Amino acid sequence: MANSLALPAQLEAVLFMSSEPLSTQRLAELTEHSDATVEAALQELAAALKPRGLRLSQQSGRYQLVTAPEASALIGRLQAEPAPTELTPAALETLAVVAYQGPATVRQISDYRGVSSDTMVRNLLARGLIEPHGRRRATDAPQYQVSLLFLQQFGLASLADLPVATVPTDTVPEATHAH
Repeated sequence: MANSLALPAQLEAVLFMSSEPLSTQRLAELTEHSDATVEAALQELAAALKPRGLRLSQQSGRYQLVTAPEASALIGRLQAEPAPTELTPAALETLAVVAYQGPATVRQISDYRGVSSDTMVRNLLARGLIEPHGRRRATDAPQYQVSLLFLQQFGLASLADLPVATVPTDTVPEATHAH
């Protein structure tokens, strides 16, 4: 199916969503255009962004969208505000499963939690707190592990610094208690 967006708009969308700068070659692969066509569209995009709040930055043959330097004071005020970084109990539970049981697949995380974890995994990926870690050999399902950002956010040098996990005795089913 052909994309109905003009190539500069496609590139803008891809660069907006990318967490890292992308090469012309990678942009050409994604948009299914030649390198030369992508280069021309990047120049068109750069010109279109000139009067706006974003700029197309190019460094070492890799492109990314950045805020306009003229907006730095405004951006500074926004960044000075406390960010809503609290995680929901479900997100914390999912993170704990990945930290203590990972690398784990979404299915393994869901089985451990007893509820579907697809959305939680997507949200934690988007926040950069977990990251892909290969695929499970038996099912070829992607596995996830906590990220360096997770370690930084929780003040850990490594997973070895996690506290020892304990299960409160009042949550253990009665059948497992010795009589």
